[in-house]
Amino acid sequence: MQSTKMRNLISWLMNHITRAEYLGTENIPPTGPVIIATNHLSRLDIPLLLCNPVRKDLTGLVATKYLTYPVLNWIIRSIGAIWIDREIADFGAIHVASDALQKGIALGISPEGTRSSKTHGLLQGKAGVVLLALKSGAPIVPVGVYGTETGVKKLLTFRKPHMIARFGKALAIPAINALHRTEDLLRWTDEVMCRIAAQLPESYRGFYKDHPRLKELLATS
Repeated sequence: MQSTKMRNLISWLMNHITRAEYLGTENIPPTGPVIIATNHLSRLDIPLLLCNPVRKDLTGLVATKYLTYPVLNWIIRSIGAIWIDREIADFGAIHVASDALQKGIALGISPEGTRSSKTHGLLQGKAGVVLLALKSGAPIVPVGVYGTETGVKKLLTFRKPHMIARFGKALAIPAINALHRTEDLLRWTDEVMCRIAAQLPESYRGFYKDHPRLKELLATS
């Protein structure tokens, strides 16, 4: 009940004080487990994605550093988020997230592991999202969010920020060859990140802007 009330409050606020736009929502499975892999620019990324028109059950992996922020802590707990320690290989969080996915929820995760608050360009991705997909069997839907990086500043000056979430086609990660585990994890992590980059304007592509795989994706889009 608390989760529903909090989500309704967030949706009401987003509808009244922002201009949120969702593109490619037909790529989001309407039911069943799915990992929503996103870039991370701002604390407004979470409410933007929570208010997507397809999956109202979306929750996410959230860094344990927010445990020290009383209001954010309360909101994050209210939406059923899963805490993850970004400073270590937090396999406990991956296990909890996998169990949640097996119950059929939608789970948001930022493969970058932190906000790109300085350049707003994509940072190099980490393999956790691929490991989670392999463990849970859930497909990954890449999403590029932008406009959130200036959202707070605009809200403080009584302007509605225009924030966009663009969803790409779902990707299933195949079983990885144990003999080439490191190489395969890197390759599939790059695949996920390039698919996120393909949903973003050029200035947001950061680490992956010249990646050959991104160029292939853009050429066929």
